[in-house]
Amino acid sequence: MSEEIKTVETPAAEAAATKPERPARPFAKKRFESRRKVCKICAEKMDTIDYKNFQFVKSFTMESGKILSRRITGTCAKHQRQITKAIKRDRNLAILPYSLPKK
Repeated sequence: MSEEIKTVETPAAEAAATKPERPARPFAKKRFESRRKVCKICAEKMDTIDYKNFQFVKSFTMESGKILSRRITGTCAKHQRQITKAIKRDRNLAILPYSLPKK
């Protein structure tokens, strides 16, 4: 009285089991790899960032007056803090504007 359990295979399951795996594409597109950003200040071996050099400090701000982030400029954390301090000093001394007037 033993009953055997019969498995019924569908045609799709049979096709998947017998289908050979596809080889890797030899001409696949490579993923875009961005270059690692290097700290501009470390590369130039500057000791400190002088707030009086406003043209250099201004290069780390947007046209609207906002401070650019490390992610965009590529500066290290230490120098980003110095840049932020210099920008804030320049704004306080009216060397750099806080923001540009709206048109």
